[in-house]
Amino acid sequence: VRSGEESGKIDQTFSFLADYLERTYEVTAKAKNALIYPIFVVITFIGVLVLMLTTVIPSVKDILAQSGQAIPVYTRIILGISSFFVSYGWLLLIAVAVGGLFFWRFARTPAGKVFTSQLKIRIPYIGSLFKKLYLSRIADNLHTQLSAAIPIIKALEITGEVVDNAVYEDALKLAVEAVKGGSSIANALSQSPVIPGIMIQMVKVGEEAGELAKILETVARFYRREVGNAVDTLVSLIEPIMIVLLGLGVGTLMAAVLLPIYNLAAAI
Repeated sequence: VRSGEESGKIDQTFSFLADYLERTYEVTAKAKNALIYPIFVVITFIGVLVLMLTTVIPSVKDILAQSGQAIPVYTRIILGISSFFVSYGWLLLIAVAVGGLFFWRFARTPAGKVFTSQLKIRIPYIGSLFKKLYLSRIADNLHTQLSAAIPIIKALEITGEVVDNAVYEDALKLAVEAVKGGSSIANALSQSPVIPGIMIQMVKVGEEAGELAKILETVARFYRREVGNAVDTLVSLIEPIMIVLLGLGVGTLMAAVLLPIYNLAAAI
């Protein structure tokens, strides 16, 4: 809005801004919804394991101890973990709460923002999704502002403020300084390794053709489609993978406890 006032095109800026916010909400909401399911499954999985370790396994432990038979190594490991949760579970809970509070406060510091931003884009597969989301946001934001006749330096500065990732924000800050020094936009963006070559080449073509805003619209549309495809693939893969992992985890835990009981029953 401030840039629209400075350029004298506040009405046009509001029109582009409304379209941009709608597109951004659609892409961001789709990405967030894709991550809700795996988080829910992981929390459920942890809850089931803790419940079994603190209620089911302790009741079986006495039976195995009274049987006098040799207990397999993997069963002793499970029993040891169960004893730890029963005796020191509250300490672990306090440690997790303190660690979560510490990480939350650390994430609000400049160093913490850089760390969490790097972590987001380095997680296997999910990091690729975040990269495409940020690149879509950058291209779409620049397209919106250049279409509203906002100067490129101002557009880069505003985009850096709203990209919501410290790594890409630093990349855009470097680009701003390079453009102020007389560098082309493509060369300025190429200074950062987080900006892919295809985006740099498209920006270069847009500069040479005098159609940078239009080219950026194409780039933004491309990355929005990439985000959509990545989210759809993630959703289709997460459910079977999580079910298999949940089954393996619970199955392994139960086998470690039940096999010795079956051996005891067979001996009787």
